[in-house]
Amino acid sequence: QVQLVESGGGLVQAGGSLRLSCAASGRTASTYAMAWFRQTAGKAREFVAAISWRGGSTYYADAVKGFTISRDNAKNTVYLQMNSLKPEDTAVYYCAAGQFGRGMGDYVYWGQGTQVTVSS
Repeated sequence: QVQLVESGGGLVQAGGSLRLSCAASGRTASTYAMAWFRQTAGKAREFVAAISWRGGSTYYADAVKGFTISRDNAKNTVYLQMNSLKPEDTAVYYCAAGQFGRGMGDYVYWGQGTQVTVSS
């Protein structure tokens, strides 16, 4: 069993930056690929970025060119650095752990989400 807790969300002006963190607990947490998804009200949850369990491979959605995903397995933490934020990046951001991929079905464990709001 893996528990995921996101932090770092908040309110930022357009063009600003935020760094989200996701702390994973559980004996095998560092052996999972990790990903970030986001969701706005009334829309389906969408893929943002993923990183393999060793950190050697990454995927990004086309819409998030200013974002960088990284992980520190010694701390069981994955990060999402978000630069040049736009109002359309406003969403609840979810951390997930599972198999390296871009689909929700690739991930078994999910966090509760953290709100990111970008003002214009």
